[in-house]
Amino acid sequence: MQRVLNLMREAGARPAHEKRLLRAWLAGRALRSATTARDLQFPRTLLEALPAIESHLNAHVRIESEHPGSDGSLRFLLALHDQKTVESVLLPRDGLCISSQVGCAVGCVFCMTGRAGLLRQLTSAEMVAQVAAGRRHRPVRRVVFMGMGEPSHNLTNVLEAITVLGTHGDIGHKNLVFSTVGDPRLFERLLANPVKPALAISLHTTDVALRAQLVPRGPRFEPAELIALADDYGNAVGYPVMYQWTLIEGVNDTDAELERLTELMQGRYGIVNLIPYNTVEDLPYKRPPTERARKMSQHLHQHGVLCKLRRSAGQDVEGACGQLRARSLPERAAIATDA
Repeated sequence: MQRVLNLMREAGARPAHEKRLLRAWLAGRALRSATTARDLQFPRTLLEALPAIESHLNAHVRIESEHPGSDGSLRFLLALHDQKTVESVLLPRDGLCISSQVGCAVGCVFCMTGRAGLLRQLTSAEMVAQVAAGRRHRPVRRVVFMGMGEPSHNLTNVLEAITVLGTHGDIGHKNLVFSTVGDPRLFERLLANPVKPALAISLHTTDVALRAQLVPRGPRFEPAELIALADDYGNAVGYPVMYQWTLIEGVNDTDAELERLTELMQGRYGIVNLIPYNTVEDLPYKRPPTERARKMSQHLHQHGVLCKLRRSAGQDVEGACGQLRARSLPERAAIATDA
């Protein structure tokens, strides 16, 4: 974001001007709309520079294609300035899922994003620009860092984006969701940040050995240790932690897993999100039957554990993270070759 602020300051912007311009951009409006307020005089040099500044801001991400889902979701394939691509998804009920990296180093075996590894980090401006692009389509009141990438591996840039969204983006702090497999440095950094987001932990299993298989380059936390750290954070900030559990048939939907999860979560300040797996072509994993997922949810509720059975958004538009981008890569390569 520093480059954005420098452009404004070089044109004569003062802090009040920066705030107005950032708020207009983050709302999905033209920058000129910020200059009409009678209580703030904009320097002539800044007014003249607005088209160039706006062009710079809008160049961070470009919507390359749009894919509406029957559930009200709208998935975007976004091109960056270097022609690399990421995805974001407008969710039902005014949510937006954004990416924090091109690719991912964690390598979750059930995820398309991690198959290519990490290509590069996104800047804070590229993350914030995804929100501005989404808001040009419809309102966004909740932003989840749950798209491509592992936010804790790009922590400084992600926290800067969260701070900008929480101070200039008109988004409540608990409606900014940091989704992660966990990292030893994470919890202290989140507590020290001026905007403290809600936390979502990608747990997926209570079995240490199985988690090492599913999340091969994730931190080697004991599930109980990870839950305890997350629980401390949730109690400190005052909103519950979400524990993500991607339900994969025959892998983590067993009775033994359910009993261990129930024991670990009892008395915790958190919510278990059971998320039936989005099928990915060429991967061997399947979503469990709907009735099995429902019974797991009921069991957790009956034993005092808050639980939500999620309906994965965008299943009819390649909803799993990375699928849309992966499909586009051969097409982009063909276009480049033909050119």
